Amino acid sequence: MKAEKGILQGNLGDVQHLGIPVQDVAAAKAWYVNNLGFEIAHETSIPTAEGNVEIAFLSLGALTMEFYQPAGQEAKEIASRQDGHIDHIALHVADVEQAYKDVKAAGLTPLEDAPVFLNTLYERGVKYFNVRGPNGEKVEFNQIL
Repeated sequence: MKAEKGILQGNLGDVQHLGIPVQDVAAAKAWYVNNLGFEIAHETSIPTAEGNVEIAFLSLGALTMEFYQPAGQEAKEIASRQDGHIDHIALHVADVEQAYKDVKAAGLTPLEDAPVFLNTLYERGVKYFNVRGPNGEKVEFNQIL
């Protein structure tokens, strides 16, 4: 879908990717591939004066996330953050109750005691819950009802 308003009308489409700085790109790759079924779309390493920036693009359906591990001072700053750079990444699920059971069965720890219902979003509300990724980011599983 193309944007119909704004300075990029007719040229702005859907999300291309989310860029997320991480402390350990290998851990991010392993966690998202092994736990959520993402596929590695592309990997690279970019040399800088402070060291190499390791980059991995992971995809699942229409969602692509770029995880990059900076070098030098930026890496130190990222390590000091409890919640990372993005508060959460929301992933659509068809059945949030089943997703909750599956996540728990896989050994992941939901942050909520049960899926949360919000009746103020969309026509009939949403249900969601979160887990933490390997770098402190929250991964939300969300069902629009």
